[in-house]
Amino acid sequence: MARPVPDTVRPGQESVWDYPRPPRVERVRKRAQIDFGGVRIADTDDVVRVLETSHPPVYYLPIAAFGDALTLGEGASFCEFKGGARYFDVHGGGGAVAPRAAWNYPSPMPGYEVLADRVAVYAGPMDRVILGGETVEPQPGGFYGGWVTSDLAGPFKGVPGSMGW
Repeated sequence: MARPVPDTVRPGQESVWDYPRPPRVERVRKRAQIDFGGVRIADTDDVVRVLETSHPPVYYLPIAAFGDALTLGEGASFCEFKGGARYFDVHGGGGAVAPRAAWNYPSPMPGYEVLADRVAVYAGPMDRVILGGETVEPQPGGFYGGWVTSDLAGPFKGVPGSMGW
């Protein structure tokens, strides 16, 4: 499938089509907050993001930032760049549980070692995910875990017809 035409980049935005492949990991100076089940389950400014062509960034927070909101979930997957992933069930207030709504790479491949003690969370099942004061949107399609913010230009992998991007 042909690469789509990137959206026009407005002032203050970056295009996901300028992101590299293989992906790059970088620290960001933004606070991330996650609410689930009516309570805040994570709040930290210790944030890294992974940038990969056509994807909104995936943000990784320290596992310790979640307190007891994570339990090991079922299943595993493999990324050709980052290595083997394990999944977590996310627990919030009122007994809320989102199965397999978070993941990490406990023994990441070379170049991604900073992810070992960090976890990423799908925004969709959460009540609200806030990054730098802005409520994020989940990456389209439900398969990938990027967080869409107003400072990004797409189109984003995950929309209908993007399987071959």
